[in-house]
Amino acid sequence: MSGDYKDYYCTLSFTTLIKNYSARQQEVVDQVNAVASSITTATPGKFLLLQFSMSQVTQIGDSISNLITQVQSVINNSVRNQKTS
Repeated sequence: MSGDYKDYYCTLSFTTLIKNYSARQQEVVDQVNAVASSITTATPGKFLLLQFSMSQVTQIGDSISNLITQVQSVINNSVRNQKTS
């Protein structure tokens, strides 16, 4: 390795991130509807999987929120530094 990392980069699109998050939320809603529509045949395992899926969506949402907060902080700091220069 030469220490040149220009070929290794990652781009993040908020549009893609939010679309994928929304799709994951819809999957969980569909799972809830499926379990609710057949409540008499629901098993404890189905409820555990549903709870796990719901917690994953919550964690992803929290991560997105934290990411947006960090980006806002970087932007605010950049603007503040430009004003004082």
